[in-house]
Amino acid sequence: MDDPILTIDEREAINSGRWFSTLSPSLRHDILRCAYVKRYKDSELIAARGESPDEWIACARGAVRVSSTSISGKQITLTYVEPGIWFGDVAIFDGDRRTHDAYAHGDTTTLCVARADFKKILALHTELYEALLRLHARRIRQLFGLVEDLNTLPLRARLAKQLLHLARSYGVPSLSDGSEVRIGLQLAQEELAQLLGASRQRVNQELKSMEREDAIRIEPGGLVIRDRDALMRIIEADT
Repeated sequence: MDDPILTIDEREAINSGRWFSTLSPSLRHDILRCAYVKRYKDSELIAARGESPDEWIACARGAVRVSSTSISGKQITLTYVEPGIWFGDVAIFDGDRRTHDAYAHGDTTTLCVARADFKKILALHTELYEALLRLHARRIRQLFGLVEDLNTLPLRARLAKQLLHLARSYGVPSLSDGSEVRIGLQLAQEELAQLLGASRQRVNQELKSMEREDAIRIEPGGLVIRDRDALMRIIEADT
């Protein structure tokens, strides 16, 4: 599966990443110079809970499903890492083992930096410390926002927010209607329900309700956002 060179689209996904693109050209160059490519088939394990953090990883194509396993043995999806996003640096910093499993969602390409090279880059570019602090601060804000939503918003509003987030991260313009956006990430309703901490049945009910209101369209291949403003009104009605 390994191909040592990123495709043009994969390299563009890395270079245009919201965080990575803010780094200085020399820092980006040094990161990419020592990085290596790994490719995975759908559902292949990328990193396992309890492993030593030997790599700093970026998603270049597809998605990385970050998950955990409950006491009862049920797998719970926590998030999906989209192209252009880096992860795995926290475990390298604190020296502890990885806390979650990471699997390929669809055919996925990752760009990896070995831990030793990561530390060398930190020593050469103190800029990276501040950049990673900004990245971690953003993650903490997002985490607090998710906790707040979980405790204050009904499922309908949380689902609308999640759909808008997926549309921003994985949206593909619809060929039949330029005003519509297809969510390119293929998620089963059970997987969407796990992201929201709800049952598949309740999520299915809310999706059908949004479809009746012409906010979305449910298709065999996934979801299409028909009216972003309608989803925003759902969120605003409960905030």
